[in-house]
Amino acid sequence: MLVEARMSSGMLQADLADKLQKTQSFVSKYERGERRLDFPEFVAIADALSLDLLQFIGEYKARIAKDHPMI
Repeated sequence: MLVEARMSSGMLQADLADKLQKTQSFVSKYERGERRLDFPEFVAIADALSLDLLQFIGEYKARIAKDHPMI
């Protein structure tokens, strides 16, 4: 979902990395699932992408429930 949000904002990985003051590989690694995000990192990314945290988390929970009804 973070990849979708970045792409719909029109940002490249490098653009987001610049906003976060991180490397492009930082963005690439979490987008590919090679790296987990801690909560402060997630909040910083959401802010950089102008996401509403509660709405994003609600959508995430809805997708998880749809894909894995027993969770």
